Amino acid sequence: MGRCNLLHPKSSFYSKMVLFGCVISILPLAALGFFSFMKSSTSVQNHVNGSNIQIMNQTNSNLEQVLRTVDYTLNYVINSNILQSALYRPLSYYDFQLYNKLREEMSLLQSPETKVTDVILANTTTNWLINNRGMYPFNEYASKDTLLTLMELQGNSNWVMLDTESLGSSDTLSYACPYTIALVKKMPLSASIARGVALATIPSCSLAAMMDSPSDSREVMVLDHDYRIIVHPEQAKLGQYLTDNGYAKEALNHFDSKSGQFETKIHNKPVSVTYVRSDFNGWLYASFTEMSAITKESRSIGWFTLYICLLMIGLSVLLVWVGTRKMYTPIRRIFQHIVERLPEIQANKKSELQVIDEHIRDMFNSNTKLRSELRQTSQQLRTFFLHKLFLGKISPQEVMEQIELFGFEEQVSAWEHLAVFTLQIDMLDETRYERKDSDLLLFAINNIIEEMIPSAHRLPSVIIDLTQVTLIGRGGISLEEFNNDLYTLSEEIQKTTRHVLDLEVSIGISLPYESLSKTSRAYQEGLEALKHRIKLGTGVIIPYFSLNSGKHTRVYFYPMQLENELIDAIKLADEERAIELLKQWLDEVFRKDRTPHDYQISLIRLLNDLMIVMQENGIMLEQLDIRDSSLVEELLRLYTNPDIESWFKSRIIRPMVSVFRDRQDSQYQNLSEQMIEMIRNEFDRNITLEECASRLHYNNFYLSSVFKKETNMSFSEYLSQYRFKMSKKWLVETDMPIKDIAEKLSYNNSQNFIRSFRKLEGMTPGQYRSKYRAVP
Repeated sequence: MGRCNLLHPKSSFYSKMVLFGCVISILPLAALGFFSFMKSSTSVQNHVNGSNIQIMNQTNSNLEQVLRTVDYTLNYVINSNILQSALYRPLSYYDFQLYNKLREEMSLLQSPETKVTDVILANTTTNWLINNRGMYPFNEYASKDTLLTLMELQGNSNWVMLDTESLGSSDTLSYACPYTIALVKKMPLSASIARGVALATIPSCSLAAMMDSPSDSREVMVLDHDYRIIVHPEQAKLGQYLTDNGYAKEALNHFDSKSGQFETKIHNKPVSVTYVRSDFNGWLYASFTEMSAITKESRSIGWFTLYICLLMIGLSVLLVWVGTRKMYTPIRRIFQHIVERLPEIQANKKSELQVIDEHIRDMFNSNTKLRSELRQTSQQLRTFFLHKLFLGKISPQEVMEQIELFGFEEQVSAWEHLAVFTLQIDMLDETRYERKDSDLLLFAINNIIEEMIPSAHRLPSVIIDLTQVTLIGRGGISLEEFNNDLYTLSEEIQKTTRHVLDLEVSIGISLPYESLSKTSRAYQEGLEALKHRIKLGTGVIIPYFSLNSGKHTRVYFYPMQLENELIDAIKLADEERAIELLKQWLDEVFRKDRTPHDYQISLIRLLNDLMIVMQENGIMLEQLDIRDSSLVEELLRLYTNPDIESWFKSRIIRPMVSVFRDRQDSQYQNLSEQMIEMIRNEFDRNITLEECASRLHYNNFYLSSVFKKETNMSFSEYLSQYRFKMSKKWLVETDMPIKDIAEKLSYNNSQNFIRSFRKLEGMTPGQYRSKYRAVP
């Protein structure tokens, strides 16, 4: 190809053809340049107007996306069960848990994307208000008048512009923006009479930052229904009306459409106006461009177009001429690129076309490899789809689209009955495996299940949170036969797993169903069935239809007394007693016939109370070697009584006993000394052990044990002994009547004091006074 005479630059015929090509290319370019120069003004103006419409639509879309997100999220917060329950009750600092939940709901609104600086929930009926700074009585809130005014707005939801200072929120004031855009919603939304109001505040300046940057000749703004400027890059213009900025009041009628363009005058200057009205809240997004700038720009573009055309003419002539000499250059460059990457090709001295041919063949081979990788990726996408299907994160319409996409449509359409298998490994502690082998074991079980169940009767199995999940479907059999097949298949899977892997597994079976859209519910039924291993033990098959059959849920009392004794034993560093009490506590909980959910609530309650003891006693989680894990998640992953007991002993009780043992000597002495000091200072009034425990912030059972261990007597014995000692001192050193002494020592009457004194001393108080006063 490089040797062809026709392509040689010295060919006279070819040179003439090149010149003819140059003339042909020049004529349309020259005509294009002249026409562009003559028509530049009109085209530029149309271009500017079209560009302004696109900018306004984009600005509308960007801001409206934020506003819709805020509106949707605030609706979600207002309609949440937590807020609905709080609307009909007063709140105080005792409701800190409810307050925390409300704050978590409110935090959904506040993010860099939504621009929300503060969220205010005000209940005028039960007199409470919550915002970023905390919770207040509504009648004491500085900006309550503003909120009451907002409650009088028509409709249940309004976008309003407010003076930032009228809200009194330091979070909003910190943005130094004089005006704030507020979404105001009455609570509850569905009621005819509002009990309160919810506000989400966005500084107007934050919305202005999202708009297209203005220029000296173009001004962009957002107007409300009254043509008041609510968003503008210049803070000084916020809150002003459009007519205050030189716009004729009569020209406001031009904004009567959903969108449009028109020309008018502002301060006697011709201006092109482009606007778009929002369908969401009726705001007007407007751009004002000076006509002089458009004219100036059109002239500049006209000359620029002419220069470009002339340049293109010159370049065309040059390219057509040089192109004859560079015809071979692309092939040579391709060859050079290949040689640079594959130097061995140069050594073989093959022709360029041979090299390119071989390289293209290599590209086809690479394409084959990419196809193989694409198939692997497709399998990953299929697994991801099944995860979403089981977790309920895909719509019914998408389910059928994905089923068709992955080639399952034919087999699924033949299924009349469907069910979900959930399989979990019971325990690894007493087997030849370790916990790190869990993923590998589940993969092996996955292969066993896929070999045992024909592919026509199932979708591919997946593993979700250490649970092997399989969707099974059958057609042409009755429901009873389907249930029998499921149970028989479960037994075979258990038997095979036990034989091959020497491993016990439990299987939960959902209720049969007919539509794929119910798969997530069936998956949850399978998980719920597996939770009953807490009561039933390991290696079980649990069909969901057998749970709670013919029974009602019963309420049982929490073994609080055993928990208190367990906590006291931990604080006393009595490990043996603590472990014994833990076993008694677990036996008491699991002795009752309850649902797995009830068992888990009791276990989490015990864990929570133990963590409160840790917090009250200044024990950090790091001291118990708990760093980057969640104790609650660890506990909820356990399903058998032995595992739960072992976990509490190793993770919580023994580490806590160790910490208390280290503190024991100095702490016991300090607590006993404080209690003795209270007795000595307040023995003459009715002081009790419970009062001491309240002052020292300890459990009274624990304090009683500590005091007796240090003094070898109970609190009441020590108090009685000290009072008896003081009574003898008063009898000898003072003339205080016996009746007054009895009253000061908290006796009901003097006769009780006399009897008690005679029992301890062998004589009456009067005899004791007479005897020991006579002694010099």
